[in-house]
Amino acid sequence: MPGRRLGRKGYADGASGYPMTRLDDHAKACAKYQAAPNPAAYGSAREDGLRSYCTFERGWAEGRAGNTYYGVCRPEEEQAFLPAYRDGLRLHEVEDAFEAAQGALSSAEARIENREDKLEAKQKELRGEGLTHEERDRIGDRIQEVRGEIRDARRNARDARDALDRAEWYVRRVRRELSGRYPV
Repeated sequence: MPGRRLGRKGYADGASGYPMTRLDDHAKACAKYQAAPNPAAYGSAREDGLRSYCTFERGWAEGRAGNTYYGVCRPEEEQAFLPAYRDGLRLHEVEDAFEAAQGALSSAEARIENREDKLEAKQKELRGEGLTHEERDRIGDRIQEVRGEIRDARRNARDARDALDRAEWYVRRVRRELSGRYPV
């Protein structure tokens, strides 16, 4: 990989917070073209990129996005970066939990609706004419099963609503706690 291009890669990797081991990936790509990267050029450019990465603002943004921190900042830079990263990650995690709870509730509600439709269809089928006693018994048994499935889905929906309420409470709490330090 030509030096200038590798320098741009090094800067971009540093600005993205990648560890120096990322050079190994570039070396593999270069090997396909019988080229070898220049570790010194890459490392120097990566260090320049890290200066834009290892900031308080970027720590917050990286945490909010749920990105992994690879421990690439120097100790003096980490003093600003790491607390902001942890706070951003904390907010990201409670918001993720909130979204998961919303999804669980939506899923449970959809299951209730699906089972209620199934129950209605089976009840209509049971009212049909020309059914044998065995067919009526089989349909009646299925109706009882579907009613049980509806009870289970409603219980799941109640649990999901409770989880959603808790998750929403945590999101509000964490946002309130962080609102003085960050743009939440």
